[in-house]
Amino acid sequence: MTTSLGRLAVVPAREVWPHEALDFTPWLLRNVDVLSDLLGMDLVLEAAEHPVGGFSLDLIGRDESTGEVVIVENQLETSDHTHLGQIITYAAGTDPTTIVWVATGFREEHRAAIDWLNQRTDENTRVFGVVIHVVRIGDSEPAPNFELVAQPNDWNKTVKAATRQSGETSEREATYREFWNFVLPRMRAQHPSWTRRNTSKQSFCDTIFGVPGIVGSMVWTREGLVSQIYFLATDPALATARFEALYERRAAFEAALGAVPAWEPMEGKKATRIAMLSPYTDVNDRERWPEIADWLIDSQARLRRAFAAVGGVVGVVAD
Repeated sequence: MTTSLGRLAVVPAREVWPHEALDFTPWLLRNVDVLSDLLGMDLVLEAAEHPVGGFSLDLIGRDESTGEVVIVENQLETSDHTHLGQIITYAAGTDPTTIVWVATGFREEHRAAIDWLNQRTDENTRVFGVVIHVVRIGDSEPAPNFELVAQPNDWNKTVKAATRQSGETSEREATYREFWNFVLPRMRAQHPSWTRRNTSKQSFCDTIFGVPGIVGSMVWTREGLVSQIYFLATDPALATARFEALYERRAAFEAALGAVPAWEPMEGKKATRIAMLSPYTDVNDRERWPEIADWLIDSQARLRRAFAAVGGVVGVVAD
C-alpha cells in the first residue's frame, strides 16, 4: 500500500500580510496564542502602536500569570540595526521583563546581539528572537509556523544568580524549580488553558483566571502549601473592591467550593486573596509530590467552579 503525502511549501510572509503595521501587527494581536505557545508564557497582548515618547511600539502586553510587562517589535523582513535600536529605546520606556523581536530572518550579528543582551542583563530580563515562517501543504490555507532562534540561557542566569546568593537560597530555588516542573506538565495535560508556564524558581506559581488582575496562585508559605484566588491591582482599591464583591456572596461561593476558605483582605497591601490551606508543609517531601500535584489541580478547579458559580462577579468591577 502506498501512502500519498502532500508537499510542504513555504509562503512569503508578505503574501499573507502585505503591510506590517496594517496587517501583521493586528493579526498577531488577535492570535497571541501563536507566541504564547512558542514562548511557554501566558501572554496577553493589550495594545498595538503603544506610544513611547515620540515613537510607537508595535505591541505591548503582559505575562498573565506574573503580571510582568512584555513588548513585541515586528519586522516583515530580515533583522536590521534600525529595529535593534528601536527595541532598546522601547525597552527603556516601558521597563519590560520580556522583549520579543519578530522578523522573517535574523542576521548572525543580531542573533549575537540578543545573546549578548541575555548574558549581560539580570536574571529577570529575557530577550527572544522569533522568525516568521508561513507554510502550506498543497492547496491548503497558509499557516504560521514561527521558530524561536534566540532566547535566554536560563541555566547561565541561574548560575550567575546563585553566585550572588547563599548556598541555602540557591538550593531552595532549585527545589522549587524541580517541584513546579513536576506539577505544571500534569496541570497542563488536564487543563491546558490554565497556564503555559513550564516551571518557576519561586515559592509561588500563578495560573490564568480569565480576568486581568486576578490569578489562581499556588504558593508554599510558612504554614504550608496554599491554593488561592489572588486579587492584584496597581490600584489597591480595585483589588479590595473585587474581594469585597465576592465576599458579599461568600455563602454561594463556599457552597460551590465545598469548603470554608480563608478570606484575607490583607489591609495595607495592594493585594487581597481567598486561600485554601493544604495538609502539605514540606516541598522537599518528593515521595508525596504526585498527591500534592493532584491536590493543587483539584483545588484550583474547585476555586474556578466557585468563582463561576457566583457569576465571576468580580469581573464586573472594572480595571
